[in-house]
Amino acid sequence: MSDYEIPRPVSGDVIERILEDHRLFEDLLREARRTDSDREAARRALAEVLTAHAVAEEEKVYPTLRRKADDITDHEAEHGEEEHAEINEALLAFLRAKGTDTQKYDDALEDLATVVNHHANEEEQTILNPAREEVDLEVRERLGVDWLTRRNQLLEEGCGSEEQVAALIDEAVAKGALAPEEAREEADRIKEEAKEKAEEVEDAAKNGD
Repeated sequence: MSDYEIPRPVSGDVIERILEDHRLFEDLLREARRTDSDREAARRALAEVLTAHAVAEEEKVYPTLRRKADDITDHEAEHGEEEHAEINEALLAFLRAKGTDTQKYDDALEDLATVVNHHANEEEQTILNPAREEVDLEVRERLGVDWLTRRNQLLEEGCGSEEQVAALIDEAVAKGALAPEEAREEADRIKEEAKEKAEEVEDAAKNGD
């Protein structure tokens, strides 16, 4: 377990509690960047809360909100699960970066921050905002207890290890939420080649070629 004291509320509006975790992600990402903090402890805490948050959300939150809110479709919930899988992929690379004072660590951290912030912003717009308008407070508070109970249980058990995150990625591939590793690697290669080609075209245009 991490040395960071991760908040463990036990009740409340599920929307507000999820938003609190989103702000916690931001805080821990900042801590993981700082050169005067315990980066390893921040990395450990970030892995734990990201894992507990997402697993509990997929088990307890998404299924209920799909039933209760007309504007939250299967597509939104499934897209949320796909983004959780992408976060896990970036998280695994971050956990595997040796040391905390290397370029590999910094690069992996920024890759993780990009996917975490994108998911948090999109989830707030497409899932949490509609839920606030369409789902009764009583339901949201009951859901808050269910989600927090599962989240806190996972934190107490100790989650977010390399092995667990790798297993979650395998589960996402099996469910079709994430492409197999070979396909992801091929896609990354194609994207990198396209990026290099685009840069060549821009440079040529600047030089009048």
